Amino acid sequence: MAEHLKEARSAGERAQDDAKVRGTVEGLLADIEMRGDGAVRELSEKFDGYSRESYRLSESEVEGIVAQVSEREMADIRFAHDQVVAFAKAQRASMTDIEVEAMPGVILGHKTIPVQSVGCYVPGGKFPMVASAHMSVATASVAGVPRIIACTPPFQGRPNPAVIAAMQIGGAHEIYVMGGVQAIGAMALGTQTIAPVDMLVGPGNAFVAEAKRQLFGRVGIDLFAGPTETMVIADETVDAEICATDLLGQAEHGYNSPAVMLTTSHRLADETLAEIDRLLQILPTAETAGASWRDYGEVILCADHDEMLQVANEIASEHVQVMTDRDDWYLENMHSYGALFLGPRTNVANGDKVIGTNHTLPTKKAGRYTGGLWVGKFLKTHSYQKVTSDEAAALVGSYGSRLCMLEGFVGHAEQCNIRVRRYGGVNVPYGEGAPYRDAAE
Repeated sequence: MAEHLKEARSAGERAQDDAKVRGTVEGLLADIEMRGDGAVRELSEKFDGYSRESYRLSESEVEGIVAQVSEREMADIRFAHDQVVAFAKAQRASMTDIEVEAMPGVILGHKTIPVQSVGCYVPGGKFPMVASAHMSVATASVAGVPRIIACTPPFQGRPNPAVIAAMQIGGAHEIYVMGGVQAIGAMALGTQTIAPVDMLVGPGNAFVAEAKRQLFGRVGIDLFAGPTETMVIADETVDAEICATDLLGQAEHGYNSPAVMLTTSHRLADETLAEIDRLLQILPTAETAGASWRDYGEVILCADHDEMLQVANEIASEHVQVMTDRDDWYLENMHSYGALFLGPRTNVANGDKVIGTNHTLPTKKAGRYTGGLWVGKFLKTHSYQKVTSDEAAALVGSYGSRLCMLEGFVGHAEQCNIRVRRYGGVNVPYGEGAPYRDAAE
């Protein structure tokens, strides 16, 4: 049985935190819906310490801000953008429209159609999340979304040039300097100056994630992408330094970012715990990473790889770093996670920033039922059908008539019956099921 060598805060304590967030977000969204721009302005001033006449950047402002990005930094941003776009294009190419003749005279098909307007949230209050702009804005652009708006909070009192550059390169049509619940609410609900969108995407803190959850249904969302989660699955093929580095590298996202280690080696577990203590003495973001590790860090000792697999699937972490003597075995057998990072040469930071896969991934066990953000999230698959012959109209109609009557839907049955009468020449009594046709059926 798996043994916890270090435990995180209890589920009950986490539930209390979630309840507080729910109540706060509910009140903020109600205020935004009632007062629109006025509420957004007050919340921006209160939480971001930022105020301006219009929170939307003009084209000239965007150009001026982007001009502050150095040539070297711009080359790096473009490299990451190109990797994300290339993979998104490959994914888009795998999604094709289809049309089949299911039986003579019956045509069935589906079309993939872009969502018509999308709001992309790019976190940036604590750390300017340049990469998140690629993941949402650029991917939506590849999907062909005709209206893409992007929101990001101010960083140190002003728009972050690198984030704005990534939004511009990605293809955002409107760029707003707003953060938190006010940005999510403004995009989803609309205000006097911001037209509402059909879908919200992008990661964020607990308040952003909760705002998306409460708005789901009124608008679509990509997934529940709350505070970053990471898991390291390791055996004695790797050392404590790489395990500790990978755990703290994601724990620095915020004060409530779960970091979990599964291992079959008691020695590696002990050494990793010691190494984490050492690294927290020198890591510049130790205040944040240390709080996450203290409250949300776990080390779980498992009997064997089968038990590590079982525990990993139960936890369903957002990021799963696998460093074992059988990495591909985990690829074949894991079924609940956000994304896998296989082998010591791979790391979550590359996936977060540059390698090309999307870093907006499911958290809070949502990996049990959904994958992460990808180009397909911005596309809707719509079916269509067409009956092209009298024979097919009568044949399908007769089956439909009888099945509708079986369920008691007489009005439905008459939709079928009228076709049987007109195209099949069969005088079906009103409100009755179509007769069987022995020759054809």
